[in-house]
Amino acid sequence: MTDGHQPIDPADPAARYTVISADCHAGADLLDYKPYLESRHHEAFDAWAATYVNPYEDLLADTADKNWNSGRRVAELEADGIVAEVVFPNTIPPFFPSASLMAPAPTREEFDQRWAGLRAHNRWLADFCAAAPGRRSGVFQVLLNDVDAAVDEVRWAHTAGLTGGLLLPGTPPGSGLPELYSAAYDPLWAVCAELGVPVNHHAGSASPPLGDEPAARAVFMVETTWFSHRALWHLIFGGAFRRHPDLRLVLTEQGSGWIPGVLDMLDYYHGRLVAAATKADTAESKFGAGLAAAMGKGPSEVWSDNCFVGASFMRPHEVPLRDRIGLDKIMWGSDYPHDEGTYPYSREGLRIAYAGLPHQEIAAMVGGNAARVYGFDLARLDPIAARVGPTAAELAEPLKEPPTDATSPVFAPGGSVRVW
Repeated sequence: MTDGHQPIDPADPAARYTVISADCHAGADLLDYKPYLESRHHEAFDAWAATYVNPYEDLLADTADKNWNSGRRVAELEADGIVAEVVFPNTIPPFFPSASLMAPAPTREEFDQRWAGLRAHNRWLADFCAAAPGRRSGVFQVLLNDVDAAVDEVRWAHTAGLTGGLLLPGTPPGSGLPELYSAAYDPLWAVCAELGVPVNHHAGSASPPLGDEPAARAVFMVETTWFSHRALWHLIFGGAFRRHPDLRLVLTEQGSGWIPGVLDMLDYYHGRLVAAATKADTAESKFGAGLAAAMGKGPSEVWSDNCFVGASFMRPHEVPLRDRIGLDKIMWGSDYPHDEGTYPYSREGLRIAYAGLPHQEIAAMVGGNAARVYGFDLARLDPIAARVGPTAAELAEPLKEPPTDATSPVFAPGGSVRVW
């Protein structure tokens, strides 16, 4: 934790937790991106914006300004007990057909304008974070079509103070991009490791397009987190962490209960392939040839040394797995301003997950770990938390009944059987 942070006193029921949401979302109102675009794109932007129809109801509602109204966000997050946030994208950047998390990789013809749109968002985000000094850690965006351009953007974002790190796009089947295990991305991993920039992979960004039929939407919901998990084993087996031992990967809004089982599975395959590679003339030796030298450490060791989870509104059934996941790995998030997030009932969401746990474990999961990964200054945030944070006594009290109008899955009946 950051020097100067005062740990919560377990003997003081009035002591307050410093809560940092490791998963929030924001973006500019559509026309407000124009000043952040290079002037050569202004005419095309005006034509595009004049005909664009936003497909998302929440971005058309009266509450859409939660995404860009800095004062409103600070007030609502404080009312919810939260003093700082990691800011992922949410609104539509210029020239995109949909939210950038969900949009397919651009074609060769689309790349120039899409890249300009993401760079405009990144520059807007730098100003948005600066409007609440020390309280926002912005996650900037790149495209993987041009790795050299992505590397340049990492260096710019680091200088601009976007401490939330890189948002890694997915490479779903059919994208036309090299898979994430490819050495083609080594310059990107290298610059992130060099500068201490976290690499974030958020749910929804790696699923292939399935269509809009009811069954397709259901299949998307079932599969989307699995496609997001793939970044973990791609980077492990691809050797990214061997070549760049300071690289850090954060998997966000994908659940956390899956992690121990997946690590067991990855360790199993790693062991079989590496062990088999020492034996000649077997099928497994062919699959495992060169793997040990290429990837280095085993999957569980890589997880322990290099990986973290943005465990948005952690569910009660996931909490008993915290030691297997790693208490120093878990970062709670509210997912503000999404409907599935815990706002305005984040205190209740924390109670349903963490009531009865040791104080220092709670303090790590709700803020300390995020401060370490994203560079928040806890000594700066603690005085704000002393005013607005949930108290030790409050979070120690089990939640008997969820709020009747809560929309987050953390409060859903039967939520304890969710496997992801």
